[in-house]
Amino acid sequence: MPTVAPLIIFKLSMFIIVTLQPPPALSLTPCRTSCGSIAINYPFGIDDGCGAPQFRSMLNCSTDLFFLTPSGGYKVQHIDYDKKTMTIYDPAMSTCSILQPHHDFIMTDIQSVTIPPTPDTVFALLNCSIDSPALNHYKNLCFDFSGHSCDELYGACNAFRVFHLLTNSSPPCCFTGYDTVKFMRMNILDCTHYTTVINTDNLRGIGPLDWVYGIKLSFTVPETGCERCSQSGGACGYDTETEVMTCLCSSSTNYTRECAGGSLAAGDHRSSHSPWTFFHVAILLVLSLLLVI
Repeated sequence: MPTVAPLIIFKLSMFIIVTLQPPPALSLTPCRTSCGSIAINYPFGIDDGCGAPQFRSMLNCSTDLFFLTPSGGYKVQHIDYDKKTMTIYDPAMSTCSILQPHHDFIMTDIQSVTIPPTPDTVFALLNCSIDSPALNHYKNLCFDFSGHSCDELYGACNAFRVFHLLTNSSPPCCFTGYDTVKFMRMNILDCTHYTTVINTDNLRGIGPLDWVYGIKLSFTVPETGCERCSQSGGACGYDTETEVMTCLCSSSTNYTRECAGGSLAAGDHRSSHSPWTFFHVAILLVLSLLLVI
């Protein structure tokens, strides 16, 4: 029986030590970090106030991730954060295998600056009139696309072969860049359809049936000190009213640059408990050992 008291003191001391250990860092930020299989990292966000304000309201997550523009929602197929590119696809766009109703690809002025199509994204304007400005006054806007021609496009693709059948010849077409469709709509260009092809630098000698159809966008990451916020366990965001950068640490707590106790969240496990508390624990341990002796 004389060993019961020190045993109790010893167990109590060990319990106090264990409970005083710092808890593991948990992410309590209000920002979702994925949509389906696609990671959502800075500068993007799918919740208002998350990411960089330049990309505000550009993404929507339902069952899939969509890039939103004035002309509609485009399914996001991939985001490469190292190369800073986003590949999107328009289900309503004509391709080599399907002919879709005419429509335009329209971006906001902010999108045209912050996340424009890459230079290796080619817009193929199809079934154009011989009076099309892209073939006359602005013919310098059309360029050679890896050695490919209109005849090849109309001949190889079932969807576009109908244009050849209707006129018994190959209607004019134009391979051009985004700036052309940015400043001139399809009705001004006087072309009935368009399609877009990506990774065009690698398509020389490859037929239209094997092209990759879609639109690749390029973006830049604003320098706002986001890395410091991320290392503290927070998510980079902004004030929804002022659009000033903030570090989102929980659903109710925001800081200017980093989360409170950031070194702990970043992996530094130094305890925040006072030395006085551990002093008392040490006293209890010594007493329990003396009583045993």
